Amino acid sequence: MLKLNRRAVVALGLAAALGSTAPVFAQSDYPNKPITLVVSYAAGGGTDAIARLFAARLEQALGGRVIVENRPGAAANIGTEVVAEAEPDGYTLLIGNQGPMVVNPHLFELPADPAEALDPIAMIADASLVVVVGPKQPVATLGELVETAKTGQLVYGSAGNASASHLASVLFGQTAGVDIRHVPYQGAGPAVNDLVGGHIDFMITTIPSVIGLVQDSTLKALAVTGSERFTQLPDVPTAQEAGVEGYTASAWYGLLGPKGLPEDVRQRLADATAEVLADPAFLEKLANDGGVPSTLVGADFAAYMVQERARWGEVVAAAEISVE
Repeated sequence: MLKLNRRAVVALGLAAALGSTAPVFAQSDYPNKPITLVVSYAAGGGTDAIARLFAARLEQALGGRVIVENRPGAAANIGTEVVAEAEPDGYTLLIGNQGPMVVNPHLFELPADPAEALDPIAMIADASLVVVVGPKQPVATLGELVETAKTGQLVYGSAGNASASHLASVLFGQTAGVDIRHVPYQGAGPAVNDLVGGHIDFMITTIPSVIGLVQDSTLKALAVTGSERFTQLPDVPTAQEAGVEGYTASAWYGLLGPKGLPEDVRQRLADATAEVLADPAFLEKLANDGGVPSTLVGADFAAYMVQERARWGEVVAAAEISVE
């Protein structure tokens, strides 16, 4: 049975309110052709999982086809740039997360700043991450992982430079006071494969990318990075419960389009997102993937990204992260 926390209830209330007060755009035939929803990461990762779950329900809300297109590479900058350069007609959209949206501007000379080149439509969800180790790693707890990390020998993988998994791992090292070495991949899927194969020691990654492997004991979950335990892994403590005080991290996902979207199209997409977030079946699937629905729309979503940009900028600066 689905159990909704306080934030989920708030999201449902907002969605209902939007649904009851939003104007009807009967004069618009949008969408009258398939919408491409770009994911800046490889298939199989957490962003891809959330995007496909969202796209399937968005199709129903819009009454038109939504196609997920994976455009990984360049620390997720490629997919972001594809959308930034697209025609602002609502037919090319982006599932953005904190990596390309608020971290990469601190690391790259970008062709276009996401804050200036993209229109934030709505934040969909944020999700706890999970610390996992492979079958060849003998540690049984997060505390043991920290002790092992003090030897300076541990290598972690991520979904790519500046991805949520990378930054969460950097913050983990800073908070726990340990040095850990980074191997970036083009998406969580390839990194998880190497974790299973024993080529890297651990990952801090999105729950959807590893939940099946944890449940069948291929990977071992040591802690979740949110403030609460994940219902599908009730025996896995939070990082703070496991002894790393002050450490929390999450991944968030939002819907964005090219700058200059027509207001009726933007509103149509915002209303459709609210409808998706009002669907108990979607919320249950989202919860199974570790996601918590958001209430941020338009300007509020934009303001949140400004705050996130400042927060992760401090982490990047403290770690002296750079890219070639």
